[in-house]
Amino acid sequence: MVVVRPPVPHVAMRPLWRCRNCGRQWPCQPAKLALLTEYRHDRMSLLIYLGTLMHEATSQLTQLHPAHPPTGMTERFLSWARARG
Repeated sequence: MVVVRPPVPHVAMRPLWRCRNCGRQWPCQPAKLALLTEYRHDRMSLLIYLGTLMHEATSQLTQLHPAHPPTGMTERFLSWARARG
């Protein structure tokens, strides 16, 4: 008997901010593609959403590692989502 599990989405595992599926820093590449697809007609809403998540992630990661607060959060959460051109 073959057991087929439903696919695990590429979502953030809080408070570590790693992907539940692949274990990479979230947003991982599949999550970025899914978000760009979901928000393809409303880039501003995507940036607002990601900015909110960046704030949450920065706060949680700082609480976990107060001696080593996270760096590069703008690049990780926002830079890739800005409109090109």
